[in-house]
Amino acid sequence: MASESERVTIRIPPDKIQHLHQLVKQGEYDTISDAIRAAIDRFIDQQFAPDYIRKLTIELPKGNVVELQHLVKAGDSVSVEDAIRNAVREY
Repeated sequence: MASESERVTIRIPPDKIQHLHQLVKQGEYDTISDAIRAAIDRFIDQQFAPDYIRKLTIELPKGNVVELQHLVKAGDSVSVEDAIRNAVREY
């Protein structure tokens, strides 16, 4: 994390806090603060993408995600995102 930062206080509903705790418990993030920072980073990246790029969020069935992960492991793509971009280009 950057050495200079500003503290921001927000209120989060209990159900959202429960989900954040779950992410930390599952090892997705070290702390709730890390999870929130990651979400803010994604939001900022999406909102301030260059004009020639349109970022989308997609929901896929878990089976499709597993298939995409296999493509990455096989070396067909460098990431799941790359595999999706390739599929869209080929379509």
